[in-house]
Amino acid sequence: MPPNYAKPLTMTIELYSFDTPNGRKISVALEEMALPYKVHVVDISAGDQFDPAFLKISPNNKIPAIVDSDGPGGQPISVFESGAILLYLAEKSGQFLPTDARARVAVMEWLMFQMSGFGPAPGQVHHFIALSAEEDRRYGLARFMAETRRLYGVMDRWLADHVYFAGELSIADFSIVGWVWRHARHQVDLNDFPHVQRWYQAMMARPAVARGFNVPLR
Repeated sequence: MPPNYAKPLTMTIELYSFDTPNGRKISVALEEMALPYKVHVVDISAGDQFDPAFLKISPNNKIPAIVDSDGPGGQPISVFESGAILLYLAEKSGQFLPTDARARVAVMEWLMFQMSGFGPAPGQVHHFIALSAEEDRRYGLARFMAETRRLYGVMDRWLADHVYFAGELSIADFSIVGWVWRHARHQVDLNDFPHVQRWYQAMMARPAVARGFNVPLR
């Protein structure tokens, strides 16, 4: 049965999500920010994302989405799109998004890098690799696996001289870690990208990140 999308009655943030890279970004961020939240699993394999009640908070029928009963001005607010959610939560909590203009730009750059590239490209790999007919798989996999590896290379070169993507730990790291988590599905060996591997292992060793990935989203 689809979850109940009624307006929450507590100060807890309601997270509507599933076990995907974009879903994990938000559970990781909520854990790192120590914000109270409650999970509603939206089973996208069963079509829950098309439920009319869910569409009221996520009109693009995509997960994740949140409802915050204590939004701006103390009024409820719903937020869809994972990047927008990360920015909202960072502003709400006052964490992982610098106030300094230059440092803030760096976070925005890497957040948009993930949203526009390191998400769509490996997401296409996820699609084509699941096809059974080789003639359907071949072109798409060649195209999008090459682009995915290029993006890993961009990250690897950057992380050779940086501990995190934008100075201090930020929402940019939370955004990217959800997708690197699926590196095996991308058919990417992190040994080929040692700086990404170092960053990823350090991220996954953080207790709050580990909790975020252990949240039941199925």
